[in-house]
Amino acid sequence: MNDNLKEIRKSCILTLLSLYKKANAGHIGSSLSCLDILIFLYFKQLNAADKFVLSKGHAAAALYTVLAKAGRINKKLLDSFYMDGTFLAAHTPCNRQIKEIIFGTGSLGHGLSLSSGLAFATKFTNKKYNIYTILSDGDCDEGSTWEAALFASQHKLSNLIAIIDNNGLQGFGRTTDVFDLEPLVDKWESFNFDVYVATNGNDFNSLEDTFNQLDFNNNKPKCIIANTTKGNGVSYMENKMEWHYLPMSDEQFQQAIKENQ
Repeated sequence: MNDNLKEIRKSCILTLLSLYKKANAGHIGSSLSCLDILIFLYFKQLNAADKFVLSKGHAAAALYTVLAKAGRINKKLLDSFYMDGTFLAAHTPCNRQIKEIIFGTGSLGHGLSLSSGLAFATKFTNKKYNIYTILSDGDCDEGSTWEAALFASQHKLSNLIAIIDNNGLQGFGRTTDVFDLEPLVDKWESFNFDVYVATNGNDFNSLEDTFNQLDFNNNKPKCIIANTTKGNGVSYMENKMEWHYLPMSDEQFQQAIKENQ
């Protein structure tokens, strides 16, 4: 099951690592923790009309890589990642030059509000679609996220699906040390969301089992808490806070490539 997604992931992670090495840039660990979720969404879950918002905009390279693999942006655009004048900036762009990227994000706490607005808009149009958004656990530190959750619940936005990339690490340390979010399931349920847990958000079978449980026949917005590993797939990056920031040396890049060939 999902062997095709595994092959897609192999291609995507090699591209992603190459993008970061060429740019000599950080945020690699943050991109790797949500790469599998993005692949699952774009190659299995999203319908043609569905919308997606990446709230954790610092993982933009993962989104660009998956969009290119899915044929939704020109692969040649990847060559300009992080360069002056590029459409593919370090965080998702605000210029709407890429139609697949609806909103620019970067400063945390905006994705759920934007997505809730999209979901709310469907109440006044004849267009029917679902809105998916990936939040970091750091997004859940922000008051605007919980204000959006209240809004989504109040207006019964059952077509809104928030996915928490719950890797347990933020830019300044472990989530439990910065702002302990537990009990996270109880918190989202208290905001009247349907809550589901993907025990391994870096495993396609676990993701499929979780997404198959989504109930679109009630009036509740949905939240999937996907337990992931920061730096997933590269041994020396996994569960290491410093890979929120660090670029790879030549030796580290070669090791990362070797581990994923």
